[in-house]
Amino acid sequence: MILILSLVIAVIFGSGAFLILQRDLFRVVVGIVLISNAANLFIISAGLTRGEPPIYPLPEGAPVADPLVQAMALTAIVISSSVAALLLSLVYRLYVAHDSVDIEDVSAAEAREAEALERGENPEREEEPRESPADVELREDTR
Repeated sequence: MILILSLVIAVIFGSGAFLILQRDLFRVVVGIVLISNAANLFIISAGLTRGEPPIYPLPEGAPVADPLVQAMALTAIVISSSVAALLLSLVYRLYVAHDSVDIEDVSAAEAREAEALERGENPEREEEPRESPADVELREDTR
């Protein structure tokens, strides 16, 4: 059983490492999620102990399961889901700005914008939001 669990964790980790090396940023995020899940499975499998649940009153002389492993895994799951949400929002914002999630396309667009700024040209930027009448009134009242 331990060998099968070790192989499953290795395959998940290897799949995540392969996806991190891809050009598509969405696949990179999925790879990071797979690696974090493999790490969680590794932590849980490293702390596999048989015993009574660690709930008071503890039975006398009986082995008790370690609750620290479960607490660490739960904390890691919460952190990895938060990181995945943050990365997905960044990938979405990059897609909106550049209409691509390919790393080479994005880096080429960033290089073109940097060259245009060095030449003193104004590269295409997002449109400035138009002022609403409420903003104009607020600005005039604060003078």
